[in-house]
Amino acid sequence: MTHAMLKGSNVPLDATTVRAVLRWTPGQGVPDVDASALLLGPDGRVRSDEDFVFYNQPRHPSGKVWRLGKKRVAESLTDTIQTDLTGVESSVGRILLVASADGVAFDRVRTLRILLYDAATPDAEPVASFDVVPTTGEETALICGELYRRGDGWKFRALGEGYSNGLRGLATDFGISVDEAEAEAARQAAVDAGPAASGQQTAPRPAGAAHAAAGAPAAPGPAIPPLPPQQPPVPMPAQGGEPAYGFPQSAAAAAVTAPGPVGGQPAYGYPHPQPPTAAPSPHGFPQAGDQSAYGYPQPTTPDPEFRLPPQGPQFIGR
Repeated sequence: MTHAMLKGSNVPLDATTVRAVLRWTPGQGVPDVDASALLLGPDGRVRSDEDFVFYNQPRHPSGKVWRLGKKRVAESLTDTIQTDLTGVESSVGRILLVASADGVAFDRVRTLRILLYDAATPDAEPVASFDVVPTTGEETALICGELYRRGDGWKFRALGEGYSNGLRGLATDFGISVDEAEAEAARQAAVDAGPAASGQQTAPRPAGAAHAAAGAPAAPGPAIPPLPPQQPPVPMPAQGGEPAYGFPQSAAAAAVTAPGPVGGQPAYGYPHPQPPTAAPSPHGFPQAGDQSAYGYPQPTTPDPEFRLPPQGPQFIGR
C-alpha cells in the first residue's frame, strides 16, 4: 500500500534499502531536473564535501548512498538516489533528498513527485509518494524529503522546502564548500576541453592584409638561413714543384722548375734517362752506341742470328 503524503508528514520505513525516485513530465520549456543527496551529521551539517552525492560525485565513499541516474518511464523522466539504510555510518543522522533545476524556476516543472520504493522488491508498489509543489514558484532547488533515524529504524518525512539560489545555495547552507569545488571542476573542464572550449583557434592566425587592416602588425615570415661561407680556392702548385696528381717528386726532379730539353723533367713526373754526349750523325740518326729516340740502346754490330719473320699469304706475289 502506498502512503500518499502531505507536506510535513512522515512514515516509518521497514525496507533496508530504499530507492528514492524523482519523477516529472518533460515538455517544451521544462527544465531538466537532477536528484542529489546530502548526508548530515549530528549538528545538521555535512561532515565533509564527500557527504554530497550529485551528478559530479555520484557515489558516497562509504558505498551506501549512490545516484542511479536518469531514465524514461512511460511519459515521464526519472532520476534516482538509492540508500542502503543498514550500512549508513552511525554518525549520519539525516539524508536529504534534493531536486534541482539548472537555473530555471520550478514553476515550469510539471507534476514533480518523489516516490519511495523497497529496493528488494523493485516491481512492487511504492512505499510512499509525495507531490512536490513549490511555495512561490521561484525556487530553483527543493528539498523534497529526508530520511532520518528514529530509534533503531528509519523514517521518511515529506518537506518541499525551496531555495531560490539553486543547488549551490542549498549545499552551502549545509556546509558544502561549493566555491572551491566549482573552481576545481571548472579548471579541470578547461584542461580537458583545451583551447577549443573557449573559442580560441588552435592554428596560428596567418599574416596578411586583413590582419594588418585590423591594426595588428603583420607576423614575421620564416627566417631565411644564411649562405654557408665560401671555401678558398685550392692553390695550384708551381710548375716543376708538386705535380698535379699529388705525388711528391724525387729530389733530382724537384730541383728542376721548368721542363727543358731531353734529360729534364718529363710531363708525367718520371726522370728521363740521360743520353750519351756523342755527336749525332750528319743525317740526324744516332751513331752506334748512341741512345735512340725511343730510349732503347742501338746495337754496335748487327746480330748474325737475325731473321725476318715468315711472310703470310697476303705478302706472296700473285
